[in-house]
Amino acid sequence: MTDQTYQPTLSQLRAFVAIAEYRHFGTAAARLGVSQPTLSQALAALENGLGLQLIERSTRRVLVTAAGMRLLPKAMATLEAADRFVASATGDGLGGTLRMGIIPTVAPYVLPGLLPELRKKLPALRPQIIEDQTARLLDGLRTGVLDVALLALPTEMPGLVEIPLYTEEFVLVTARGHELAGRKDLSASALNALPLLLLDEGHCLRDQTLDVCRSADAHPSAVGDTRAASLATVVQCVAGGLGVTLIPEMAVTAETARGTLDTARFAAPAPGRTIGLAFRVSSARADDYEYLAAIIRVQRPI
Repeated sequence: MTDQTYQPTLSQLRAFVAIAEYRHFGTAAARLGVSQPTLSQALAALENGLGLQLIERSTRRVLVTAAGMRLLPKAMATLEAADRFVASATGDGLGGTLRMGIIPTVAPYVLPGLLPELRKKLPALRPQIIEDQTARLLDGLRTGVLDVALLALPTEMPGLVEIPLYTEEFVLVTARGHELAGRKDLSASALNALPLLLLDEGHCLRDQTLDVCRSADAHPSAVGDTRAASLATVVQCVAGGLGVTLIPEMAVTAETARGTLDTARFAAPAPGRTIGLAFRVSSARADDYEYLAAIIRVQRPI
């Protein structure tokens, strides 16, 4: 039975929402920046105070109970309201903690310019950066674990506001001296039969690259043979003669700086992607996020 005098803390609600999202105590603790025992204690205190089991855990799996599913949207709404309260208290727009998710093919190239600019223009803001694949970032937005996410659009997820920031072309990266090196008039069909190196499953850039191939009925010769978790690794494989790859324009300068690679570009209209900022429709900070989007747009590394 619920103790009618019990008042849950925001930390307890955040613990519950994070565990419900990730279905893993270790991952949820890492996302919140707390220890796993602290997370477990927060959940236990919430369940004891409510007199309800919200999370069912065993050695193999973590499940959200029926009571947990019923209360999860209310917990998220409470956290959203608390965030709005803190934002209002700052009196000058964005301030306090901002939990920003960023996909791995954007984060290393945007953050070096963006973080100093945020410190300059929004000194009261404390950004928490979470780098992850698109699907998990969208889950984080849906469950309230994240405030905003910087990723490729469209997300095709209902309940989100999407602010397009910029569109960038894909560039073909080859080993030095490749027969296509230096070309500026490639068509997507040029990828046919090439040994194409891709990021691992779950990265949106992998899916976008395959979409480019499908659009031209191109059939690369080695899709999936070599896969990596980062663009840096893929590019090093290219430099080692294992194949070619497509990378976004923003990554070209950083990833080809060693001088052991060549590039080739596509004829207009070149394949590419749109990067944007996404947040929940229910957020009351739309104007603040529009301002954040404007800062990011100016800081694009191209």
